[in-house]
This record gives sequence, C-alpha cells and structure tokens, in this order.
Amino acid sequence: MKQYIVDAFTDSVFHGNQAAVCILNEWPTDKLMLNIAKENNFSETAFAVKEGNSYHLRWFTPGGEIDFCGHATLGTSFVIFNYYEKDSSQLTFTTQVGELKIQRNGKIIEMDFPAYALHKTEVTDQMEEAIGIRPIEAWVDRDLLLILPDATSVKELHPDQEKMKQLDGLLTAVTARSDYEGYDCVSRIFAPKLNIPEDPVTGSTHCMITPYWCDRLGKNELICFQASERTGILYTSIQGDRIKVAGKAVLYSEGIILED
Repeated sequence: MKQYIVDAFTDSVFHGNQAAVCILNEWPTDKLMLNIAKENNFSETAFAVKEGNSYHLRWFTPGGEIDFCGHATLGTSFVIFNYYEKDSSQLTFTTQVGELKIQRNGKIIEMDFPAYALHKTEVTDQMEEAIGIRPIEAWVDRDLLLILPDATSVKELHPDQEKMKQLDGLLTAVTARSDYEGYDCVSRIFAPKLNIPEDPVTGSTHCMITPYWCDRLGKNELICFQASERTGILYTSIQGDRIKVAGKAVLYSEGIILED
C-alpha cells in the first residue's frame, strides 16, 4: 500500500499539520486502517477510494475514525491533484458530512465545508481549571470553542490534558483576536480525547472559528493563524451555511506500507 505524508496549511516542510494519505483501489478493513493510523501516530491518516467520478474519503486518528478532518482533506487533495488527477482543477469527496467540493487555484487548494453552529454555553470553573485561564465566552457544536482575552493568552496556554477530557466537545479550541500583522485571529486546538495533545493545524474547527470571527470583525473573509509549535495559515470565508477553507500543502515523503 502506497502512503504519502503531506504537511498541510504550509508552504514548507516541518511546518503545518502532518497527514498520511493512502489512495486505494478498494477498502482495507477498518482494523487495518486504525492500526496504520496508530503506527503513523499523526493526528490523522486519510484513506480514499475512487468511486465513479468522486472519491470516498475517510479519516482515522490514533484513537479511532473521525467524521471530519480539514487538514487531511487538504493533504488528500494535494496528493490526488499532483499524482492521480494531474489535469484536474476540481475534486469531489464523499464523506460522513456529505459531499465536499475541492478547487485548485495554483498552489492554493480551496475546500468547501459545512459551517458549524455556534451554541453559546456557560463559562464554567471546570473550563478555567482545564486550560488555566478563564475564558470570556464559550461556544459548542462538535467542538468546544473558548474565547480568550488576547493572543498572548492563546500562545502561552499550558492546559491540563486530563481535565480537558472532561469538557464538552470532541476537540477544544482556544482563540483570540490576532496580534500578528496580517492575520485576523489566532488559535490553538487540543484533542486529548483522540490521543492528540495538540493538533498543529485544524481545518475542521475553523468551520466554527470562522463564523465567530467573521461576525465579531464584520468580515466575510479571514486570514487565520494557528499558533502551534509547527504553525499554520488558513484562508477562510463564510458563504451562508458553508465555509471555504483554503491553504497550501507540501509533500514530505512517499513510501510503501508493508502489510502482514
């Protein structure tokens, strides 16, 4: 089985978010896909099988299958555009969250995702104990979005991973208005429930971050900076109940998985 490793939401290797990508003729067993994800130990390993004119796409974390992942979708798109559909500028993925339309514009790959809802929830002592600072607002959908007072608070955060597991939401995102020139917002995203202490760059949660900051800043388009150790840049926009998430990607390696 051939596997590509792609750094997503960056234009240079060793930055952005790593995704392993396998383009297949038929599906392996779920057990094998999970074992590969565990062996890779990246936040996501993506598997895609071409079905008609589209690709069926699934994502696995070391902790199990997940319903939606942005950076591994970008990584998979990069691999297909560069190695399987070289003359194409558009792709369609069939996924658990419906059809995802992908557009290539030069080195930028734009993905059309469903927007997350913003359900306001109470700021609690439990949240403060988990992340070490009291959020000024809290919102929940699939993930938990915590608004912090400033960008420094986001960048210097040292959360308690075990206590974060007790919070609502699959992932926990912290965000604030950016203090970096040229960026609208800054974020960091943690996923201890999936055995991922911190996700380097997260496209899916920006389907929640984007509507929040578009509303607060009075904008329809954002440039978002994810302040993980590897860092990442996402270009996002809101269009009704859809979010456009775009970025660059680079190939780190390609190899062969030797199955038993």
